[in-house]
Amino acid sequence: QVRLVESGGGLAQAGGSLRLSCAASGSICSFHTMGWNRQAPGKERELVGTITNNGRTNYADFVKGRFTISRDNAKKTVYLQMTSLKPEDTAVYYCNDRFLDAWGQGTLVTVSS
Repeated sequence: QVRLVESGGGLAQAGGSLRLSCAASGSICSFHTMGWNRQAPGKERELVGTITNNGRTNYADFVKGRFTISRDNAKKTVYLQMTSLKPEDTAVYYCNDRFLDAWGQGTLVTVSS
């Protein structure tokens, strides 16, 4: 059974940076496209970006140029580097295995103005 655990959330100031991690159990996660998603209070969950098993990335327009997704398949970990944070980036961030539709519990990011 696949288990995803996010970490690295917390409080940041506008303009600051945070790096989120998503550690996966289950060897098959190394070969799947992974995604980062977020859900702000009172809003629908939205896709932030994805990364394929060979490192190709795609991003939502609202994070392009600010967020970077990477992965270390040997460590079964996916990262979300967030820079130039804005208050509107405040949300619970979730990683998911897009093939298995498996989700982590999320990590809260709060950006103060």
